[in-house]
Amino acid sequence: MSAQQKSLILVTVDCLRADHCGFYGYQRPTTPFLDTMAAESVVVPTAVIAGAPTYYSFPAILASRMPLALGRDVIGLAPGENTLAAALREAGYATAAFSAANPYISQRFGYGQGFDVFQDFLDFDPPPNQVGAEDSGSEQDSAEIVGARGRINRALKRAAHAAGLGHLYDDLYFEYCIRIAAPPVDSMDALRKFPSAEAIVEHATVWLSSVGPRPFFLWLHLMDPHSPYYPSPAAFQELTGRPASPIRARYLNEFWNRSDLTVGRLQSQKESVVELYDAGIRSVDSQVAKLVCFLKQAKRWDDCTFVLTADHGEEFLDHGRRYHAPVSLHEEIAHVPLLIRVPDATKKEVPAAPFSHLNLAPTLLEILGVPAPQSFQGTSRWCRLQQAAPSDDPVITECVYGCTNPFRSRDRMGARLLSIRNSRYKLVIRVAEGTGEDMYDLEMDPTEQRPMRQGEQNEVRKRLLQAACVHMQKMLDGTDARAPLRARMRDLRIELQSNSR
Repeated sequence: MSAQQKSLILVTVDCLRADHCGFYGYQRPTTPFLDTMAAESVVVPTAVIAGAPTYYSFPAILASRMPLALGRDVIGLAPGENTLAAALREAGYATAAFSAANPYISQRFGYGQGFDVFQDFLDFDPPPNQVGAEDSGSEQDSAEIVGARGRINRALKRAAHAAGLGHLYDDLYFEYCIRIAAPPVDSMDALRKFPSAEAIVEHATVWLSSVGPRPFFLWLHLMDPHSPYYPSPAAFQELTGRPASPIRARYLNEFWNRSDLTVGRLQSQKESVVELYDAGIRSVDSQVAKLVCFLKQAKRWDDCTFVLTADHGEEFLDHGRRYHAPVSLHEEIAHVPLLIRVPDATKKEVPAAPFSHLNLAPTLLEILGVPAPQSFQGTSRWCRLQQAAPSDDPVITECVYGCTNPFRSRDRMGARLLSIRNSRYKLVIRVAEGTGEDMYDLEMDPTEQRPMRQGEQNEVRKRLLQAACVHMQKMLDGTDARAPLRARMRDLRIELQSNSR
């Protein structure tokens, strides 16, 4: 292996919407450093996830495999499955991953394969009484008063709701829980559920210092924009010009997480919540700048291919929902940033045709000059990106509808939610008996507020349906039957070990 072989840095940012990045036209200064990097990089206008949320997204990113190809009951990577990391380690690369405590991309689900060093930080100790994960209950649901006061409180609750004053009671109880019953807090760090980007980058730079002249593959997964939204105070100050208030941030997060509020009432705090989310993006941007500075000082940056993308986006009432549960494949979830910086590569204006994450790993391997495993379902698009060649191949995104907790195997067996899109049209199908489909004209209706009527653009609809049928048949014909069996055996062993403790 030549000492001049390019290294690879892959940064994946949880919940990062493309339309909240400056290099995609966002007006708030969330990504000033990445904006400067974009000027010398390939920025893919329409990068599309292969699945959502995280547990349906990463099989495509790291193994170039559709998320449901091994069956709906398999989550993560199968033991022995070919991955980007395994291919690069086989080619002589030093490999390391540092992931900010997302349990769905842990050793448990096979993501340590191919890495010499794999730290998922699942021993990170989050603060007590913390809520805010997608579809969880609110603080007022979890801070139930006990004892005599609790009995009185429950009686008041029943009486208030019976008298039609339930909203007034719920509001008062929420304010009590947040302002009186909640433990005191004096910093964002005391509230943060995941390790910060700063902590992850610090671990990465220590590892990079140990690599020596070898080419390396470094994967960082950063959680700063993920709920609950507790950005670094410095990033919040830089973004807004105001100091961060942990008390205010806690109030906003718990308000946003309430299950009893209508969309109209949630709208009252939406912009403040989005401000916290955007500050989380600014946190990522500043730490990417710190990482690049380190690499420049170590004289490694000129040999590094750098890639930034996201596993999925985030919903802020765009279609009446919050967070990113697998019940929607609208653009706020499916359209993610993709920035590829290759040393000495000529920047091109890339056509707006959709680019699937399924093709990301083989594209990166071609850039590095490393053969892609035959098991990869995607193909390299590097030549197309370099030549700015137009393409309108349909892109598929899929997940299991409503599977918000894949640790429960029964939740994995719901209906398949499928999206098929080209550069203009998008067809969304919930594959279940009695369910229909929606098609959108993304040129005329970019926010997907008006599904097209039946009978409109029937030829387009037919082509997208045919692409869906080809996809489903390909998944049936091309799957190695041993891979899902190995994954199920792994899950069974883990379950048996857990039950024996």
